[in-house]
Amino acid sequence: MRLRVEARRQLRRRRTMVVGALLVALPFVLMAAFAVGGTPSDGVNGPTLVDTATASGANFAATTLFVSAGFVVVVPVALFCGDTVASEAGWSSLRYLLAAPVPRARLLAVKLTVALGFSAAATVLLPAVALAAGTAAYGWGGLQLPAGGVLPAGTAAARVGIAVAYIFVGQLVTAALAFWLSTVTDAPLGAVGGAVGLTIVGSVLDAVTALHGWRRVLPAHWQFAWLDLMQPTAEWSGMLQGASVSFCYAVVLVALAFRGFRTKDVVS
Repeated sequence: MRLRVEARRQLRRRRTMVVGALLVALPFVLMAAFAVGGTPSDGVNGPTLVDTATASGANFAATTLFVSAGFVVVVPVALFCGDTVASEAGWSSLRYLLAAPVPRARLLAVKLTVALGFSAAATVLLPAVALAAGTAAYGWGGLQLPAGGVLPAGTAAARVGIAVAYIFVGQLVTAALAFWLSTVTDAPLGAVGGAVGLTIVGSVLDAVTALHGWRRVLPAHWQFAWLDLMQPTAEWSGMLQGASVSFCYAVVLVALAFRGFRTKDVVS
């Protein structure tokens, strides 16, 4: 079980190519939507990133993150991490891998590392394509802030990069949840669907204002904390809290995956 071999296997799978193609296509779909309908500017709920989407390539990349971070990024992460062990069980190849012999902890470590690598690549691919396509369509320039003002191009690129990194950290909960489910089921769709479903449930619970302060322990409560970067002076407290919550959940779920798989009776 070498990282290079596992990465090559996962890269050649059809679902990896399909996910990559969809992520590349999404920014162009958004550009077509803006070309047909224009950017909204009714001002009912105040200015948002969507209102400034066509101001520059940086604005378009930030807008793409804004409309996709809540769900579009979740699916590839859940797919790469939830499919990794369960698919081997579904193919009846898992027991042969362990009989090689490959220590169970090493098997999980390699699988998780490669899955997180592909998840990170998917998270970066979307805004990277959006930045390139947006720059070609709308020009290179500073980031026009919804509340007014413009960030220089260099600062804007750095802020968008930090936002992408934060979004990936926030997705560690989904990744760890999908990976844990992948070790307890032989059905890849069950692991992927369970992780996506529970992520959606977390977002629904965060919308229940009656929970008051309890919402702060939900990872979904902090998923848009990176928007604090889209102002003249960046605010870091929300992102620090969100990263801490996500990291703690991820550590617990990964530990459960390793602990349960260590004594699991693998028959497939």
